[in-house]
Amino acid sequence: MYSAAVSTQERLIESTRELLWDRGYMGTSPKAILERSGAGQGSMYHHFKGKPDLALAAIRRTAEEMRATAQAVLSGPGTPYERIEAYLRRERDVLRGCPVGRLTMDPDVIASDALRAPVDATIDWLREQLAQLVEEGKEQGQFARALDAEEIAATVLATVQGGYVLARASGSPAAFDTAVRGLLTLLRPAS
Repeated sequence: MYSAAVSTQERLIESTRELLWDRGYMGTSPKAILERSGAGQGSMYHHFKGKPDLALAAIRRTAEEMRATAQAVLSGPGTPYERIEAYLRRERDVLRGCPVGRLTMDPDVIASDALRAPVDATIDWLREQLAQLVEEGKEQGQFARALDAEEIAATVLATVQGGYVLARASGSPAAFDTAVRGLLTLLRPAS
């Protein structure tokens, strides 16, 4: 699965990321991590104190990747509306769901301050980025002055996360796409 050039520590982190996304914290056993990564048990405990420490490294990596992907789109070219649209329409594995959003539904992650911290920080960061774009759009006259930037940012996040849930429930990305189109219609600047 991994080339010889990929370090054992990297294989452990990446395998844990994938397993957390697919199975959640409880379903991600050390045995499954070792099998997926091809690492020996001694290697896991050489690099990490245990499953919680490895899971934290994996969650941090997932959060960093999500922020980088969102940042590239949200700070890209275009008007605030166009950048929000680009964020909403960017390519995603809709039926698999959001790797960070899925962690919010994991009781073991939510019960742990350490594991929850990068999840909370990522959601807060994304909400702030979106709110700043809405404020920028209001200043440019693209969005109505009466819009509350924090509320719109929360609505964008809720649309994405809810769209994932609806798509998974229906087995079709169409539900996600419909939610995105609806929100974009509501936000579309008047011509």
